Amino acid sequence: MKLKITDSLTRLSDFFIALGPFGLFAVALLDSTFVPLPSSADALMLLLTVAHPNLMIFYAALATAGSAIGCVILYSISRRAGSGALRKFSPSKQKRVKDWIDRYDVLSVLVASLMPPPFPFKVFVITAGVFRFSLTRFTIAIIAGRMFRFLLEGYFAIRYGAQAKQLLAKYYPWIGLGLALLILTFFLTRNFLKGKSKLAEMDG
Repeated sequence: MKLKITDSLTRLSDFFIALGPFGLFAVALLDSTFVPLPSSADALMLLLTVAHPNLMIFYAALATAGSAIGCVILYSISRRAGSGALRKFSPSKQKRVKDWIDRYDVLSVLVASLMPPPFPFKVFVITAGVFRFSLTRFTIAIIAGRMFRFLLEGYFAIRYGAQAKQLLAKYYPWIGLGLALLILTFFLTRNFLKGKSKLAEMDG
């Protein structure tokens, strides 16, 4: 049974690859919901950009749109399903993700959307839906994170060609982590300065 499902997903993946940019949109959308395809949007983004470098921004926009729509679908389903949507995740993982969202708000979703597999991104999407995180801020965070990720992949594809996939596999986790730390540092510094400003006003 599992083999048949895998074969079907592989054939579906090959079909979308043959569709070019429209396939990229479809793969990004499905991969962000409940349908993990053998060919990821990242791999297809690289493949298409190497073949047509002048269309890189168009491909990044399509992949971002597909991913954002897929995430909104998953968010909406999780919002309707309630806590039952999280049952396949361990209680400890559920608590960690909810604590991150409660503490860092929109930044937690933005950072999660930047991280490459095997980072458990979908648990952030589902948790955001279950606990009714603002849909507008959720969507903005997904678009910003995914657009950065796909544009970076496109840049690597143009600069390094067929070697881009290996280079991204080696360096992107560090790039994503570095950017995530930069965003969190900015957030914490801003809050710290706001706190000092309020204390100064109270003392005055």
